[in-house]
Amino acid sequence: MNRDQSTMSFGDHLEDLRRRLSFALLGTIPILIVCLVFGGPILEFIVIPLETQLRASGQPVRLLATSPVESFGAYLKVAMASSVLISAPWILYQAWLFVAPGLYQNEKRFVYFLMPASALLTASAIVFLYYVMLPVMLRFFIVFGSFMVQTHAPVAPLPPDVVLPSIPVLAADPPAPNAGEMWLNEPLRELRIAVTGPDGALSVFRLPMDIGGTIAQEYRIGEYVNLVFGMAIVFAIAFQLPIAMLLLGWTGIVEAKDLKPWRKHALFVCVIAGAIFTPADPGSMVLLAAPLYLLFELGLFLMQFVSARKVAGDAPTRSDGE
Repeated sequence: MNRDQSTMSFGDHLEDLRRRLSFALLGTIPILIVCLVFGGPILEFIVIPLETQLRASGQPVRLLATSPVESFGAYLKVAMASSVLISAPWILYQAWLFVAPGLYQNEKRFVYFLMPASALLTASAIVFLYYVMLPVMLRFFIVFGSFMVQTHAPVAPLPPDVVLPSIPVLAADPPAPNAGEMWLNEPLRELRIAVTGPDGALSVFRLPMDIGGTIAQEYRIGEYVNLVFGMAIVFAIAFQLPIAMLLLGWTGIVEAKDLKPWRKHALFVCVIAGAIFTPADPGSMVLLAAPLYLLFELGLFLMQFVSARKVAGDAPTRSDGE
C-alpha cells in the first residue's frame, strides 16, 4: 500500500475525492458540448432500426411529437446519455486514481481483469441490442399492429367513361420539379407534390402512404428513445452475469461444480428473464434468453478456469502486508 495514502486523514481523503470529482466533471463538459452539437446525427442513428422496419413493413416512415418540448427533450436525452457513455472511461479513470493508492498489488490485478471484461460485455450488449434485438422486436410489433385489424375496400369494375390517372413511381426525387408535378417516392413510400408558395419559392409537400390496416403505426419520438435507453440499461446489466458468477466463485460462495447440475433451472430462469425484461413478444424473449444462457455457460467456464489465485499471481495479499 502507498504509505502516504495509508496515513491520509479523513479530510485529506475528502479533498482528494473532491478533486477527482471535479476532474471527472470538467472532462465530461467538453464531451457533452460535442454531443449537443451532434445530437441530431446521434438521434438519426438511434432511429435507423425503427425506420428500416417501418419501411420493410410498408408503413410510413415518420415519428410523432405530441408536445412542443418532446422533440427537444429527446434530443437532450440522447446527447446527455451519449456524453455519459463516451466519458465513462475518463470517469472510471478518475475513480481508479482515487482508490488505487489504497489497494495492494493483487487487488489491482483483479480490477485490471474485471474492468476490461465488464466494458467488453457492456459493449457486446449494446451491439447485440442495436443490430439483433431491436430489428426483430420492432418488426414483430409493427407487423402485428399493422395487420391486426384490416380494412377491406370493395372492388368493382370501372365505369366506361372513367380513366385512372397514372403517377410516376420514382426511386428518388427529381432534381428540379416544376410546380404542380406529382410523383411517388417508392423507397420512402410517399406521394410528393411540388407547390409554389406565396413568396415564389418551390416546396415539396409529402403524403405518407402505407399498406397496413386500420391501426396506424406512428410512434412518439420520446417513447421510442425511452424504450431504446431502457432496454440498453437492462441488456448492459444482464450481460454482466459472467462477472457476477466469477466474483461469487472467487469469494467461495459458490463453485462451478455446484452450478453445473442446475443448467436446466438456469435455462428456465433465462426464459423468465426474457419475458420480464423485454416487451414479451416471442422473438425478443428468445433473443434475450439465448444469450443469457450462453453468458451463464461463459460464467461457468470462467469460474472453472480463471481462479482468483491465477489472477492475483504472486502479488502479496493484504494479510501478507499487514
